[in-house]
Amino acid sequence: MTMNEIIIEAKNIHKSFYKQNEHKLEILKGVSLQVESKMISVIVGASGAGKSTLLHILSGLDNADEGEVKIKGTNIFSLHDDKLSKFRNKHIGFVFQFHHLLPEFDAAENVAIPLMIYGETKLKAVKRAEELLALVGLSDRLHHKPAELSGGEQQRVAVARALANNPDIIFADEPTGNLDSINSEALHNLFVKLRDELKVTFLIVTHNPQLVGLGDKVFEMKDGKIF
Repeated sequence: MTMNEIIIEAKNIHKSFYKQNEHKLEILKGVSLQVESKMISVIVGASGAGKSTLLHILSGLDNADEGEVKIKGTNIFSLHDDKLSKFRNKHIGFVFQFHHLLPEFDAAENVAIPLMIYGETKLKAVKRAEELLALVGLSDRLHHKPAELSGGEQQRVAVARALANNPDIIFADEPTGNLDSINSEALHNLFVKLRDELKVTFLIVTHNPQLVGLGDKVFEMKDGKIF
């Protein structure tokens, strides 16, 4: 089988936190991994294993104490805050356990906002948002605000928003953690559809065994290391 392009290459990632009593808590202990494009890669492990911490570091939301992360060949740790923000906005999409939609805006506006931040006109941004919402099965919910949507619908809006700038990779942190089994399965099917039809690359942290089963590649975290 031909190997896809390597989107993320992480080498020797270390991360520690210090408690109030100055006790050092080592979370990541030399993690190295490669994430291939056009695949669903999954990080699994017990609570406290460091999965979300690793995801935040790989996506540039947090810094490592030591190590290197390259996305599309760019060492993200070498970028200053402004350049890193622009890099994330161009190359990365995010889906979290809680959708983080803005309550005062409707679904189309929530999806359009990243596009407008990136410099797109409102007219073009909203048109793109409507196309993405149709893709995730919400063409009849374009002008509903988050409070008027179910939990599953809100999460699908979040997925559409993550796709807005055609990112190279979508990071998802426990994306089904707040959903029931029916909505979880619908979201799983959506991820597979996006991988197969749009060649979207996903890196997902999850406890959900069904979502693990969909992974093309599974990284198991234990005691701060990848196995």
